[in-house]
Amino acid sequence: MDPLTETKSVTSDGKNLNWKNLSERLEIHLEAHRVQMELDGYNPKTIRLSQSSLKVLKARGADLLMPDSVKAVIARQQWSGNRTRNVCNAYTSFLRYLNLSWTPPRYTIIRKVPFIPTEQEIDELVAGSPNPLATFLQLLKETAMRRGEAIKIPWIDVDLERRVINCNYPEKGSNPRSFPALSGKLLNMLNNLPKENETLFGNATENLLKNQLCRARARLAFKLGNPRIKEIHFHTLRHWKATMLYHYAKDIMIVKEFLGHRTIDNTLLYIQIEKSLFANLPDDKFIIRAVHSIEEATELGEVGFEPFMVIQGVQLMRKRK
Repeated sequence: MDPLTETKSVTSDGKNLNWKNLSERLEIHLEAHRVQMELDGYNPKTIRLSQSSLKVLKARGADLLMPDSVKAVIARQQWSGNRTRNVCNAYTSFLRYLNLSWTPPRYTIIRKVPFIPTEQEIDELVAGSPNPLATFLQLLKETAMRRGEAIKIPWIDVDLERRVINCNYPEKGSNPRSFPALSGKLLNMLNNLPKENETLFGNATENLLKNQLCRARARLAFKLGNPRIKEIHFHTLRHWKATMLYHYAKDIMIVKEFLGHRTIDNTLLYIQIEKSLFANLPDDKFIIRAVHSIEEATELGEVGFEPFMVIQGVQLMRKRK
């Protein structure tokens, strides 16, 4: 009898339980499940979160080989819908590895409207942060990359002369993308980074940068008397960039391509955010033109157009109506 079959038979009849052996077998199954996820090509972060969720269930009294026991433990938790979903997904994956199934408990996902800081607040945080955190924040501000995407960028994907940076390691099923026309500020910051490692941020980890961000936010929020700065996270800069991009371009497909979304469902949120942020402000209406040559740029500049953004390698210019 293989270990899995033996474990199932012991737990099903509820007799002659050897808790030490069952615990050891469970640890074996958890480790084997982790290895299987690696073989199946899951992201390392997804694997860590999955294992962490399973260990939390176990620590809070759930028998991971008994779905009803897991449901009882989940029912006692004060978790958000998102947290419950993640735990249920982790347990479903574990049961699938064991060739078992269950009916997950019901939960409700509430998608909150994200916090959108002002550009001045972002710039104050960048200016008050140490390197390489300041460079990392400026990069996220201009490209709306996820932090996991940005920290993986190798120097080979950065062309300082042409002012282009490529995102070739997208997360969450997103598309690879290219970001031309980086600002002079970001170019200088990137140029000042040490080039001793293959990647831009070398040995810096997400946790290290996150800890630095927490300290920088707290210090600046106190110094400037602005508690809103403490609400800025790495992903906040992605939300800010997408909202501003939609505000100026008024084209949700441009935002979708910029963020790398494969479907437009997640992108539509930024229409709602933009409307709520700018509803009570003076109407910012612009005429926007795409520029494909120096001659076109010159002609538009002479009649009041100004460059403001590059999308998919195309310079956009605008002027107020």
